[in-house]
Amino acid sequence: MTRLQLRRTTTGPTTSTIARTGTPPQAIDTVLVKTASRCNLNCTYCYVYNLGDDGWKSQPRRMSSEVLEAIIDQVGELSHRQNQAISVVLHGGEPLLLGFEGIQRLVEGLKSSLRQDAGLHIQTNAVLLSDRFIDLFASNDVGISISLDGTAEVHDRNRVDRHGRGSYERVTEAIARLLAHPSGCGLLTGLLAVVDPTSDPVEVYESLKATGAPSFDFLYRDGNYAHLPFGKARPESIEFGSWMVRLLEHYLDDPTPPRIRVIDDIIRLILGGSGQKEGIGLNEYGIVVIDTDGKITRNDTLKGAFSGGDRFVSEPSIVSGRLEEYLSSAEFVEYFDLQIPTSSICQSCPELGVCGGGMPAHRWSKEHGYANPTVFCADQKLVIGAMRSRLSAAMNGSSFPDALDQPVSA
Repeated sequence: MTRLQLRRTTTGPTTSTIARTGTPPQAIDTVLVKTASRCNLNCTYCYVYNLGDDGWKSQPRRMSSEVLEAIIDQVGELSHRQNQAISVVLHGGEPLLLGFEGIQRLVEGLKSSLRQDAGLHIQTNAVLLSDRFIDLFASNDVGISISLDGTAEVHDRNRVDRHGRGSYERVTEAIARLLAHPSGCGLLTGLLAVVDPTSDPVEVYESLKATGAPSFDFLYRDGNYAHLPFGKARPESIEFGSWMVRLLEHYLDDPTPPRIRVIDDIIRLILGGSGQKEGIGLNEYGIVVIDTDGKITRNDTLKGAFSGGDRFVSEPSIVSGRLEEYLSSAEFVEYFDLQIPTSSICQSCPELGVCGGGMPAHRWSKEHGYANPTVFCADQKLVIGAMRSRLSAAMNGSSFPDALDQPVSA
């Protein structure tokens, strides 16, 4: 059964019946582990702290040993029971705030309990990324993704600490320290940048490339129809799409490009291949979050839709229940089906197979719930059209970079 054959019957933040109750959900691809509920930075655009959700206030600051042991046990068990390989991502807040001993116990425990083909990663702002942490991650083959928004000016405009000080210098120093490690080039999976549509995409690209990172990815600012993303004047405007088209042109003209996952995914989809990124294309992604107190939650980006948008009504916990049993519940299947774009505009769009309807959190409106196109619909149409144009030119004899022949980093 494909995503286009499925239909949800809810448009808002309520529990409802769904069209495929009783059908097992797709296997889990990614388990996000919120090792710490707080952060040492205060990024202006953060969906966890600065978009209206206050769930973090009721969370413990760090995961307890009880929760850590439950994760090691149950996520490891899940990885052995399903056919598809699992990727476990340490997340936050800032995950390194758990402290070295807690991170060590979790990483070494998961390395022992997970199936051999499972991936283990961390998404970090890198401010606390010490040599001791790097050695630990090298010993346990933990991939490291670092948040960096581009130039010092762009990065420090939004990614500041609790005293309002920019973090660019500390982050780039950590990247250099990581790459200087004997295993550093293999550990650094890439950089993650949030798009500022007022910035110069060429300068951002060159700044990220200058770090020596093998790949990077770009995220649009979080927002929806109820609260437009910063820099977007109205749903029909194309500030983010115009920025991405300029980035695309520079990227494709670069004779020695790094990998950019979002661009590479869209091009593969246009050519009839498969994407590897949530929110693009019609692949389904099984993503579950373990919050700092052990609660099992939906994708935490849904916090950006409305307060509590990431929480299940039943408040399941990995401490008091079993993760694998909950993944077959009707409540989880309802969340899984939220990926399906139900808007009639999306269903009739010729680019749905490439666009995929965007992230569910970006579809939200007070009037129609998630039954809307992404608020970035106009932007995505512009980007996809530009990519089609360049691909057509390449197929007619123009030069085209060989970046797509390289594997895309997770």
